[in-house]
Amino acid sequence: MSIDTDSGDDRMEKINVRVPEKLLTQIEEEWEHRGYSSKSEAIRDALRNWVNPPATLSEETLEDLEKSREQAERGETYDADEVRERLGLDGDE
Repeated sequence: MSIDTDSGDDRMEKINVRVPEKLLTQIEEEWEHRGYSSKSEAIRDALRNWVNPPATLSEETLEDLEKSREQAERGETYDADEVRERLGLDGDE
């Protein structure tokens, strides 16, 4: 492993990785289409997502969110101020 210095606080390290030819072809075809400035940037982003995967929501949560959205569109929801007023709360409770 060799170390490439980069301006700033983060030092970049170079690693050698072997990947199947088919995967490399897919990476070559895709990185620019996804808006990356380089293949290395795309691979670093993929590695970050592997280390810190984005949160995923369960089917139940997605269904609940859809139901809430539909209720809001039908005017069946209330904001916090309306709820406080209906319950006679002053907001400090």
